[in-house]
Amino acid sequence: MSEHKKPAGFVPLKSVTRGAPDPAAALAEIRQIYFRTSKRTIDNDFAHALELLKSLPDEATRSKAHVYMEGLAEMSREWARSNKPTAKKRT
Repeated sequence: MSEHKKPAGFVPLKSVTRGAPDPAAALAEIRQIYFRTSKRTIDNDFAHALELLKSLPDEATRSKAHVYMEGLAEMSREWARSNKPTAKKRT
């Protein structure tokens, strides 16, 4: 039997549709997303982390994920800036 590899940045549909995950598991998954994201996968990873964040039951639990979400947002901004073409100067 061959093993199917998921593409980088793959967000399983069941992670969004299965209902509220265990808060500790959701925090662990947000942390994992933070450390494994790349320039190519940041958009999908950020969307996935945001859905996990929304599933957390209270503000105290959400505040624990704050540092990872801020980090993902910063990476997204930096990588979006680096993808913009630079304007050429006239001489």
